Amino acid sequence: MTSVVPARRFFAAPFRAQTYRSLAYLALAFPLGLAYFVGLTVGGSLGVGLFITVVGIPILIATLAGATVLAGFEAYLAKHLLGVESPSPELVREFDAGDGRVLPGDGMVDSAKRLVTAPSTWRSVALLLTKFVFGTVSFVALTVTGALGAVMLVAPFVYDGTPGWVGVTESQYRIGSWTVETLPEAVAVAAAGVVFAFVALNLLNGFAAVQARYTAALLGDGDSA
Repeated sequence: MTSVVPARRFFAAPFRAQTYRSLAYLALAFPLGLAYFVGLTVGGSLGVGLFITVVGIPILIATLAGATVLAGFEAYLAKHLLGVESPSPELVREFDAGDGRVLPGDGMVDSAKRLVTAPSTWRSVALLLTKFVFGTVSFVALTVTGALGAVMLVAPFVYDGTPGWVGVTESQYRIGSWTVETLPEAVAVAAAGVVFAFVALNLLNGFAAVQARYTAALLGDGDSA
């Protein structure tokens, strides 16, 4: 019985709504990770470069505050797309429960001090920086599996140079170094493509879950709601 459930989940992957939420989560990872990396790099560089002036400190504070807000957004994505409960950073939670105050604590200076000294702030920065790595891996995984799966699945329709398929000539449908020349070969490739699709979707589901749980672990370690 225990072996039936994993098998059922494996073969149900293309038909589960969660699979497509996981794919959306992975597809968002690269543009978000790139935006986070650029924002933190630019904000941090400007803040450090202008630190001896009056302008540098507010830029650094604004960069850290933005990082906590964006980490809260990552917690939101993990919960609503992957179903993984993840706490928001400490100051975001306090702001949400702040009975109408613009800043939590005893004013701007106190809030800035608490922002800089809160462990959740620096875990938020770490989360956003590592999101760029996760995003890059996600982008590569999605593009490679998607392209390879599509090439395999359409083999019976294009292996013989069916008109309308740009770049496909007779007896020149190749997958790597293998040239598909007959219909049985093309059908075998498509069948392998179906198996590949099941495996790929389950692996992508798992990779998305790993990212969401990493977010929850990083933001949940230490501060408690």
